[in-house]
Amino acid sequence: MTEIKINHIAVVVENIDDSLAFWRDGLGLNMGKIQEVPQEEVKVAFLDAGESHIELVSPTTDDSGIAKYLAKKGQGMHHICFEVEDIVAALDHMKATGIELINEEPRERDGRKYAFIHPKSTGGVLVELYQV
Repeated sequence: MTEIKINHIAVVVENIDDSLAFWRDGLGLNMGKIQEVPQEEVKVAFLDAGESHIELVSPTTDDSGIAKYLAKKGQGMHHICFEVEDIVAALDHMKATGIELINEEPRERDGRKYAFIHPKSTGGVLVELYQV
């Protein structure tokens, strides 16, 4: 595999506006955009952190995956995302080495391919891959 870097760290929050008091106002991270992602039933705020980003993720429905996660585990880190040059090759490599994938094939959103790796194979951390 080629060199990878952290694209973002996603943090699940109950309310993005309330959470900005720490991430934007307290830490001084530059605010990017806030957007709704209907297919994931979330609202996401993007903040710059050097070459990476912090994504604040809040559910927009009471029965979405993020809403269920929030109800079960509360606010906190949700996943870490790494950039890869070829997501299909990365997934094939992981499958061949016995790593359990949530997404066997990449999904696509806003022209970007992404896939999740199961926490059972990562020491308990949900990992996302982005093809850049």
